[in-house]
Amino acid sequence: MSRIHKLDAQTANMIAAGEVVERPMGVVKELVENAIDAGARRIRVDVLAGGIQKITVTDDGCGMDSEDAVLAFERHATSKIAGQEDLWQIHTLGFRGEALPSIASVSKLTLSTSAGREGTRVRKEYGETVSAAPYACDQGTEISVEGLFYRTPARLKHLRSASYENSLIQDVVTRFALSHPEIAFVFTSDGKEAFRTSGQGNLLEVIYQAYGKEAAENAVKTEFHDFDYQVAGYLVKPNITRASRSFMHVFLNGRMVHTYRLYKAILDGYEDFIVKDRYPVAVLSVTMDPHLLDVNVHPSKWEVRLSKEMQLEYLIRDQVRAALRSTVLAPKAEIQEARQYAWQPLRMNTDDASLAAPASSASAEAARPLDLPQSAPAAQESLRIEENVPSYTPQSMMLSFPEMKVIGQLHDKYILCSCEKGLAVIDQHAAQERVHYEQISATLNKNPSMIDCLVPIVLHAGEDMVQRVQELNDAVRDLHVTFEPFGPDTLAVRRVPLWMKEIEEEKFLADVLDYFRDEKQSTYARMEKHKIATMACHHSIRFNHRLNPEEMQEVVNQLSRCENPYHCPHGRPTFVILDEKELTREFLR
Repeated sequence: MSRIHKLDAQTANMIAAGEVVERPMGVVKELVENAIDAGARRIRVDVLAGGIQKITVTDDGCGMDSEDAVLAFERHATSKIAGQEDLWQIHTLGFRGEALPSIASVSKLTLSTSAGREGTRVRKEYGETVSAAPYACDQGTEISVEGLFYRTPARLKHLRSASYENSLIQDVVTRFALSHPEIAFVFTSDGKEAFRTSGQGNLLEVIYQAYGKEAAENAVKTEFHDFDYQVAGYLVKPNITRASRSFMHVFLNGRMVHTYRLYKAILDGYEDFIVKDRYPVAVLSVTMDPHLLDVNVHPSKWEVRLSKEMQLEYLIRDQVRAALRSTVLAPKAEIQEARQYAWQPLRMNTDDASLAAPASSASAEAARPLDLPQSAPAAQESLRIEENVPSYTPQSMMLSFPEMKVIGQLHDKYILCSCEKGLAVIDQHAAQERVHYEQISATLNKNPSMIDCLVPIVLHAGEDMVQRVQELNDAVRDLHVTFEPFGPDTLAVRRVPLWMKEIEEEKFLADVLDYFRDEKQSTYARMEKHKIATMACHHSIRFNHRLNPEEMQEVVNQLSRCENPYHCPHGRPTFVILDEKELTREFLR
């Protein structure tokens, strides 16, 4: 008797559902992708109890006729591709034909759709067809999913609280809005509107809705490209950072994916501008030939493969760094309310305060809550953000440093200067750190003095690294060290630059091998940035050190000549500016 048998369609769909639909967020992702592929301009997502109880996705796309509405629940039935040659030029978000049958196998699903002439409603319960009949509805599609995973208790058991699942769904809807600002999205949770975009194609507006007024005001528009890739989006200035890396977004041909190496490229671009363990806010959309992008990696479609991924990594890293350097990054010091009058009402309702601040108080405007999205429709209709933020293109790179005149010193710690915008307050220690950091970096990378090691530095590298020793030496030439084979799996270094005596040479060289093995950049400035920063710190002016006017002016002059005068090597700001208009307002003038 044969031991091998073919599984029935329902069992196969439930197996597929384990990969396609892991939680309610996965259901929303698949259904919204189908809506976008259908050409929808408005998409609405409604959930109850974090999607565990019910999910409804409504769109105004092309819809389906009665035949397609039934056929859509067959496994691998799709309108996105016709044959295997189409797998190498996928222009849609979906293409596998697994989403609807997988979702229907683990839930009660109702599909109402119309292609413009006639409507159809199909009801499925855990893989079984309950009904399929004509139904009057507008053009587009509405899909409701209820009782998700009720017949697969092991999966239901591993879902977390409704509020946690709801947060995942809102995050994925936000990502869709950021990747498709030309589509109007509405997200409601338990009957309350939580997120809305206008669909006017203004990405800055979506950033405002998703991350608040401060992030939108500090967003820098950027566009760059090479022969294969075109990148456009916004980089939020590094004075605004987050504790999580989930606020960095990279979309490939409009597709949201998990691209950890590209996230790392963004982090590397921000490296000189933010402190350790903080992460930037960035939204970048990458457009490329579909032949360079393999999306047929996993049924959930979160993972992709790029045929020229390293090229894109270097492009993003270098251009993000250049864009930030070309923008005035000195943070603006906000002046809080200096005085309160007895007759001024105190608001305790933060929702009301966020929608209506007193026009007579600019500082109250600055201090009001910025949490978005707002739920009031009137506020949404009045929102209009013009794209008048600073923009960057490689052809127009220009680094500007405000002209400053020293007027004094505060508490032997801060240098006070007048500038065009108002009062600049310079952290004298951070400023000197930046100056010395760039001086030391320039010196160490220009033909440093060499010393012979009394005992060669021996490193266990593995046979593969010994075989690639010439390639290794070519890659690390700027470190001024040479690796030599010292056995079948060992390398030795006999001469090192003089500056290397100030660090742990063996550990540093082991890191060089690791970076080379992982195909990462191995330059001294990249790998040992924190060591140079430490050396610069030890040689800089300390706090509580009095300076005469000539010394203070020299600090300002040296800082103005730096490549990045706005941040110390640790990512902290070197100076802040108090706007003269804010000062004038505080004195009631």
